[in-house]
Amino acid sequence: MYEDYYGLAEKPFSLTPDPKYLYRSQSHANAFELLQYAIERREGFVVVTGDIGTGKTTLCRALLEQIDRNTFTALVLNPFLSEEDLLKRILQDFGVISRDDLKAGRTAGVTKQDMIDTLYEFLLGLVPLKAGAVLVIDEAQNLPHHVLEQIRILSNLETDKEKLLQIILVGQLNLRTLLRSPELRQLDQRVSIRYELQPLDEETVAAYVAHRLTIAGGSAAVAFTAKALAQVHRLSGGVPRLINLICDRALLAGFSLRASRITPEMVRHAAESLDLPSAALPRAKWLTRRAPLPVGAAVVLLGAALAVGASALLYERLEMDALEASTTPSTAAVPERIGVPVASDTHLPSAAPNRRLPRDAALTILVGSYPWPDGDSEIRSVTAWLEATGYHVYYVQVDLGSQGIWRRVLAGAYTDPNVAQVEVARMNAAAPALEARIVTSAMARGAETRQ
Repeated sequence: MYEDYYGLAEKPFSLTPDPKYLYRSQSHANAFELLQYAIERREGFVVVTGDIGTGKTTLCRALLEQIDRNTFTALVLNPFLSEEDLLKRILQDFGVISRDDLKAGRTAGVTKQDMIDTLYEFLLGLVPLKAGAVLVIDEAQNLPHHVLEQIRILSNLETDKEKLLQIILVGQLNLRTLLRSPELRQLDQRVSIRYELQPLDEETVAAYVAHRLTIAGGSAAVAFTAKALAQVHRLSGGVPRLINLICDRALLAGFSLRASRITPEMVRHAAESLDLPSAALPRAKWLTRRAPLPVGAAVVLLGAALAVGASALLYERLEMDALEASTTPSTAAVPERIGVPVASDTHLPSAAPNRRLPRDAALTILVGSYPWPDGDSEIRSVTAWLEATGYHVYYVQVDLGSQGIWRRVLAGAYTDPNVAQVEVARMNAAAPALEARIVTSAMARGAETRQ
């Protein structure tokens, strides 16, 4: 409904666990890296827990998407299975038996022990190939005790040197309590890695929303105000599923009003229409007292936090076309600090020279271009990430006539093209939607204007 109006290719806040929408907050990135480590090191049992709606299933799908071809995977989404059905599902996912075999009833006379023996032979066959196998079970808190005991038995499939099957249990917070029950003590003792996903803090919620809008089409036609994003955090408690629900309804409200900016009032009305539990509010207040995200963790947020710059990619291309057609550049630009409008050099803050692209720079990286001052929030997000990851950030303002004033965000100043190429490759590898590129300093400064 609102997708066409805002120029989006699809719903940005769908509740489906699409791995391309995974936002790697500090917590989610840590979980992702731990899971990858566990698979590579063949750690055996891993348990990942999180509250309802914190993105556990999306994390699982993203993990399986990035596993190499030498690793066979099985994903169990329905925990309400018998021991026999569980084994059949695992063998099917590993390609040992087919869906047609199951439909035709060819496995009807096969015993549970036969299936375990077949699985063991399959896993042993992977050893000389230097291949591995991973079993991921979602919603594991719903597994009956006897099925969990069967899973423990599967963990005993090993050689003298290594585990043959890596098992990842993913579930809600009560999975921890379940595993600590006396009946499951043997299984609990086999868990080598445990991790609990955390909700998003207020700063990360803003980057999460920008990330999903960008992935859905990179539209610059809609934006949440800073106060609206703070409201989203307060009402959702930082839980991604609740954020999606609220933002989806808020976009619908914006569409009905033909508004391009989502306000706190729209967010509040969206939350009221969803009848969200009041329990989300105390959690949000607690989260606001959490320590700020460490600078080092910004690397983990690279793909999503920087992706907000891609929202202006279409306009940037239009801008560069206009730039190439221009033959009369104006006088030198007056870059300024974000959020501090100025009229002349005498009003520039003391740190402003750090924003000017050095005159001796031959090359720089064009990260994005934004309408000024409407693109202020996007510039803030991009600048914060770039500086946290060690880039020097520069601004150039250009007057594009009928298109208005635009601000370019540049990263780094280079004289060596090889160094610049390494940096832009690193940036685009992490955030391909951004399409950052190397430009000459002359092109970066072309058509600049003085305020």
